[in-house]
Amino acid sequence: MLKSVSRAVQLAARLSSAPSAPAIRPALHLSRTFTRSIWSLSNSGPASGSRPRLLTATRALPTVSCGCGSLHTEGDKAFGEFLTDEIKEEKKIQKNKSLPKMSGGWELELNGTEAKLIRSLSGEKVTITFNVNNSIPPQLEEEPEQTQKSQEEEPEIVSAPNFVVEVTKPGAKNSLVFDCHFPEDEFFVSEQTSHGEGEEESDIFAIREVSFQPEGDADWKETSYTLNTDSLDWALYDHLMDFLADRGVDNTFADELIELSTALEHQEYIKFLEDLSTFVKCK
Repeated sequence: MLKSVSRAVQLAARLSSAPSAPAIRPALHLSRTFTRSIWSLSNSGPASGSRPRLLTATRALPTVSCGCGSLHTEGDKAFGEFLTDEIKEEKKIQKNKSLPKMSGGWELELNGTEAKLIRSLSGEKVTITFNVNNSIPPQLEEEPEQTQKSQEEEPEIVSAPNFVVEVTKPGAKNSLVFDCHFPEDEFFVSEQTSHGEGEEESDIFAIREVSFQPEGDADWKETSYTLNTDSLDWALYDHLMDFLADRGVDNTFADELIELSTALEHQEYIKFLEDLSTFVKCK
């Protein structure tokens, strides 16, 4: 009964909260020593009266000769040096050189930034799909007294992606599909607080939509009825959450999913920096 009331309160809180802004990666901790503006390179000044051009014949960018045949500038050289240092720093703070394992017998399949976790349970097939792109929640505004502590310790970057749960039963025409996410308010509160003995643990993830969809379809069919939980009776929502928990999708799973997604996102971020460095340096 306490668990149902707790979820009812959480559901009411979600109804009153506004949609969150898109997740944005915090700025790199190594600041650039210069900035380059195309406008300032091309504009002759406010009194010139002429329309600014991207490039002018009288002010050419300095180039560096290279056998690859591509354009190279002093800015590219500085950019490449910056990326080299940044890659070294990111590898220093990388917690997991290999991706952490999920408990519960989940099999992991990777396709770039997309991951699938697959598990069979008494004839049922449960598939979890998530993508680490845009999965970094924005940092919440801190209280003034916490500012000094924050300056000493950089906030840890955590990936909390939306994820889709697909449950397939033998002989069923369609799969039951859950669109889930990590609400920012509940996620950050659960990260900062601990529960006492006998105190009910709140859910750190939530169901956004539920629908029947053809098995294995990557795209959500708009012609299938979709149940939005914003206006859902709390008792029905509670049963849906229990349905997922019985199949291993609970808070323990959600914690491990965040750990896996964080490691994968950081791995892909470092790979992106390495590809960017190769592209800029034309190696």
